Amino acid sequence: MELRLDLIGIKRSLGLNGSTNYRKVAAVLLSALFVIALTVFLLRPAAVPDLAHGNASGLALLREGWAKGDMIVLIRHVERCDHSKAACLDSADGITERSRSVAMAIGAQFQHMGLDKADIYNSPLTRAVQSSSYMFNKVSAAQEWLINCKGRMLTDALSHKVAGRNLILVTHSECMAELEKEMKFSTSTQGYGASLFVSTAGIAGKPQMLGFVEAADWPSVALK
Repeated sequence: MELRLDLIGIKRSLGLNGSTNYRKVAAVLLSALFVIALTVFLLRPAAVPDLAHGNASGLALLREGWAKGDMIVLIRHVERCDHSKAACLDSADGITERSRSVAMAIGAQFQHMGLDKADIYNSPLTRAVQSSSYMFNKVSAAQEWLINCKGRMLTDALSHKVAGRNLILVTHSECMAELEKEMKFSTSTQGYGASLFVSTAGIAGKPQMLGFVEAADWPSVALK
C-alpha cells in the first residue's frame, strides 16, 4: 500500500513538472513571436502620405516647392480602355471616352498651380500620350524611360529635372510604384490619374517624398 502511494506521488510530481515546463516554453515562444512581429512592424516601409486628407504640412511644402520649381510629379494615365467595359476614346490601347474629362480636370488643377515653369514628358504608350494631350494640350517626343523604369525611375527623373523648373511625368502605375520602392516607401497601386509628388529640395539635398493626390480628391486640395 505504501509503495503504491509513493508511485502515485511520483507520477503526480512528474505530471506537475511537465505542465510547468510546457507553460514556460509556451511563454518563451509567445514572447519571441511578439518580438519578431514588433520588429517587422517597426522596420516595414512607411506608407506614402495622402495629401488630400488633412495633410496641411505636406500641402504647404508642395505649394512652396512648386513656386520655386523644385517639384517632380508622376501622374498616372487616366482609365485605360482595354481594362474597362466603357467605350474607347479611339483605339483599345488608349483611354476611355469617359476619362477624357477626368484628364482635362487634372490638367486644370495644374494650370491653376502654374505651368509657366514646368517641363512635361509622357510615356510613349497610347494611354499616356492621350492623357498628356488632354491634361496639358501637349505630347512629348518618345520617352522610353517612362515605361521601362525598373531600377532607375528616380535616377532618370532627376536627370531630366532642370533647376528652377517643375518636372511633370505622365506615366504608369508600375513606374510610380518603382519610385516609391527606390525611395524606401511601401509600394501601392495609385488610381487612374493619381499624382505622386517628390521635392528635390529635401534635407541634405536628398529628394523628399511629399505624397499623392488621387484624381477625385483634387477639389479638396487648396493650392492657391
